[in-house]
Amino acid sequence: MLSPKIEKALNEQVLLEAESSQIYLAMASWAEVEGLSGVAAFLYKHSDEERLHMLKLVKFINERGGHGVIPQLKAPAAKYKGVKELFQQVLDHEILVSTEINRLVDSCLKEKDYTTHNFLQWYVSEQIEEESLARHILDKLKLIGGDKSGLYMFDRDVSSMGGAAGGKAGPATT
Repeated sequence: MLSPKIEKALNEQVLLEAESSQIYLAMASWAEVEGLSGVAAFLYKHSDEERLHMLKLVKFINERGGHGVIPQLKAPAAKYKGVKELFQQVLDHEILVSTEINRLVDSCLKEKDYTTHNFLQWYVSEQIEEESLARHILDKLKLIGGDKSGLYMFDRDVSSMGGAAGGKAGPATT
């Protein structure tokens, strides 16, 4: 059984994962309209992954005797200044998610909820990969600078970039 405090914290993480999915979906749509099909494909894939992260949490909460609550979401931004700024926002957002996952892990330890702590270790590992990938992409964009042919090649190649998770939401919680 989940304590009310941990259930509430997990549902807050459900909200954050859902927001992540929506943000990346909005970014993907913007990129697609801007003719950046590779960036769009990358972000559509990551939007789907974040939704799977959310579903994994909802199922875990429900299986542990809680109630996974599906949150109402605010509309994300619809326009971005450019690709470099967009991916800086991705990195900043992933750092926020990591901070919240770590806060949740800490709460589990304080509550002596070792089952949820163990479950969250997958998210800890996933966040290491997500931050690393965003930093790697930003490094590539710094190398490109303002070179349009470099941006063309980056857009062509970015859709194949991904973390070790490869779009999986981890093992089933059933």
